[in-house]
Amino acid sequence: MQHFYLFILMCIFLIILPGPDTAMATRNTLSIGKSGGFKTVFGTCCALFIHTFAAVIGLSAIIVKSALLFSIFKYVGAVYLVYIGFKTLWSLRKNDAVEGQDTNIESKYGQKSCFRQGFLTNLLNPKVAIFFLTFLPQFVNPESNTFFPFLIMGITYTVLTALWFFLYIYLINQISAFMKKPSTQKVVQGITGFALLGFGLKLALEKSHS
Repeated sequence: MQHFYLFILMCIFLIILPGPDTAMATRNTLSIGKSGGFKTVFGTCCALFIHTFAAVIGLSAIIVKSALLFSIFKYVGAVYLVYIGFKTLWSLRKNDAVEGQDTNIESKYGQKSCFRQGFLTNLLNPKVAIFFLTFLPQFVNPESNTFFPFLIMGITYTVLTALWFFLYIYLINQISAFMKKPSTQKVVQGITGFALLGFGLKLALEKSHS
């Protein structure tokens, strides 16, 4: 493994850039609470572990090189993001209709899907597979055994992702008095919903690199 500290620094910059995972964590933290955000991040990290092992054993390379597999993966992920984005925007109308009612049942139900949403959002994004295949090799010696270096870097990236999102969710929770005001929540949920729709459409229009 080469330039491991540079790899960590680059990972930090890449992780803090807003993307579908950030939008999903924001959505579930604001709508359900800190526990919802943490479950979302746990789902994201589990998906990253799968991407790591897929890259190590070469499955990601097969997906990226196969136009058909890439397209299937891409469109399924895009449809899912668009669905979640639409669901987020639609919930704004429902919130207007049921404002003032008890939402404990809804919150308990919502928490059950947070892990699944974080997991599927990351797992069904082929750009994550492309990232692992194009970014990680820059920090290993191709003439040596790459199995363990890839594994270590994948785990490192996952841990850094978890640490960043835990901090991110904590900060949102700290200003929850402002962030959870109905007016603020509607604005943020609206932005998040459109962001998820945008990420989904962008993913659908992404061309295969095969």
